[in-house]
Amino acid sequence: MAFGVKREELNRWKKAVSAGEIAFLTHFWLDPRFPGITTVTKVGCSDLDRLADWCRAHGLPPERIHNRPPFPHFDLIGPRQPEILKLEGQWEQLRRFNLL
Repeated sequence: MAFGVKREELNRWKKAVSAGEIAFLTHFWLDPRFPGITTVTKVGCSDLDRLADWCRAHGLPPERIHNRPPFPHFDLIGPRQPEILKLEGQWEQLRRFNLL
């Protein structure tokens, strides 16, 4: 279950993803398969090669990209989430979701 994201944020993310940019969207998330995980960051890009390169650059497996047109994305969760958000300068999302 996803919550804590505003329509305007979602629309900005969709626009950036559609334009072939690497875009980040963090929201609260609860899934019984992942106890203790309360947020997910969707790292999206419509250019699958670019998204796969981004994954490899961060040591993430590109085969876990959710190839769901028109918004392919990688779900960034767990301890790597704040680490990578810091590297990517996503400070607002880190603060907003208490990931610092």
